[in-house]
Amino acid sequence: MTATPTAPDRPFHRDGFATLTEALDFAARGPTGINLYGLRGELIEAIPYGELRTRARAMAARFLAAGLKPHDRVGLVADTDVDFVVAFFACQYARITPAPLPLPTPLGGRDAYVEQIGRMLASASAAAVFGAETLLPWLQDAAKTAGTRIAMQVSDLPEAPPTDLPAPTPDDPSYVQFSSGSTRNPTGVLCTHRALMANALASTRGGLQVTADDRAISWLPLYHDMGLVGFLLMPMSAQMSIDLMPTGAFVRRPLLWLDILSKNGGTISYSPSFGYELCAKRGDGTREGLDLTKWRIAGCGGDMVRPGPLTSFAERYEAAGFRATAFVASYGMAEATLGLSMSPLDTGLIFDTVDVDRMEKDGAVTPGSGERSRAFVRCGAIFEGHELEVRDETGALLPERRVGRLFARGPSLMREYYGDPQATAAVLSRDGWLDTGDLGYLADGQIVPTGRAKDLILLNGRNVWPQDLEWTAESEIERLRSGDVAAFSVDQDAGEQLVVLVQARSSDPEVRQALTGDVAAVLRARHGVEAKVELVGAHALPQTSSGKLSRSKARTLFLAGAFNQEEPA
Repeated sequence: MTATPTAPDRPFHRDGFATLTEALDFAARGPTGINLYGLRGELIEAIPYGELRTRARAMAARFLAAGLKPHDRVGLVADTDVDFVVAFFACQYARITPAPLPLPTPLGGRDAYVEQIGRMLASASAAAVFGAETLLPWLQDAAKTAGTRIAMQVSDLPEAPPTDLPAPTPDDPSYVQFSSGSTRNPTGVLCTHRALMANALASTRGGLQVTADDRAISWLPLYHDMGLVGFLLMPMSAQMSIDLMPTGAFVRRPLLWLDILSKNGGTISYSPSFGYELCAKRGDGTREGLDLTKWRIAGCGGDMVRPGPLTSFAERYEAAGFRATAFVASYGMAEATLGLSMSPLDTGLIFDTVDVDRMEKDGAVTPGSGERSRAFVRCGAIFEGHELEVRDETGALLPERRVGRLFARGPSLMREYYGDPQATAAVLSRDGWLDTGDLGYLADGQIVPTGRAKDLILLNGRNVWPQDLEWTAESEIERLRSGDVAAFSVDQDAGEQLVVLVQARSSDPEVRQALTGDVAAVLRARHGVEAKVELVGAHALPQTSSGKLSRSKARTLFLAGAFNQEEPA
């Protein structure tokens, strides 16, 4: 078996389509397609877009034969396999709305997964849910609690003859995307074909400047917007071949990502900062046969960009032809389909180093240096056809270099949170402005995100960014790794209390006591804060589906006493 080619001489069209099915109909004319890899980096299946279209239309008829109707919602467990890929596109042809669902977490357990999927199915009013045979008993239990009538494998759908499949309209729903932090009250972003295609056009023609020579590769989960939209739907809309490896394969062997990229001549791939950090720790550019010279866009998204890990990656893989100018910082969210901006190509990462004391005091962004400075990455100008504003607490517009809340408007925005008009009205105004929930500022017209508004800590009149505290502890204390620290505040009688949770791997009481003292001391010295430091288990801090720390969930678990009995791993 061989992977589908890059095929620079293929039929190439990047001027946009009205619907996702129209995009696949066009891509089916060429030899490119989707390649699915296994846990050891082996090619499992190569599906040219022509074959994908044929299989998707056949499955669409089977969905309808099972009693599903246009505009029904169905849950699809988003494993990186052929069943999910074909089923997702089959839903588009049947005008059914898929809701990609996460896989079980390694340490989550059956009950937690059944509860999570049940809430998502109920939120989407799903008529059906489909997943692998091994998950069926769990999915069936989740379906019962949610009132979902069908729970099966797609292979068990009834056979059906070819049938007439009226094309979806641009304003039809394309999919429901649950936020990466979906927990007790999941909200599903309803994205239309029109919004998806607008974002695909802005990203591929504008931000990425896709050419017929491009090829995409990803290990990102397909139940997260950066994996689903950024590395399945958008590359297909530009007729690119795509190489997909399971997230579990990357977690076990992160260098497989680079091996596949090298072997197939990949040009576009994204990762949160921790992905680059893992590769920098596990290998370097001297590995035999590793060739990263064609990698022209090494995207950074899904979390706050950290200079250290990316600089280290660029240095370690320079020998394999990687160029630091390939880094592209991006800003976006599921509510805007995916991206809202990308930094200019071929410039690498541009950081603003700012005075943290001044920014914490009044939101003004001024140059800084020394220990009380912080680097924020510029993420480019807002996409063409979109608008962005920075507003203060009263809603007044702020000038450049003043931190405020980010608001966006444009054709890529979601239609609604499905079935939740109250949540929709809380973030989406009648005139189309989306409250992103993010803080940031503008610098020379470029967006500079500084953090989530809900995570901001108010201490003695200072606005303290939790990631500053976390990164300080992780970088200055040798025993800590990236992702080991979570900082947040809780209400106390005497005011706000700063809590810092730290993952500890040692059971030695002296080592644990020293770690607690070291974290408190470094935060006191570097940031002038007094923290209540508590140690938790080695894998205790919760993450979102994209691998980011979930501070809000960590805070909820802390307040519920979930960490009281934590033992070191």
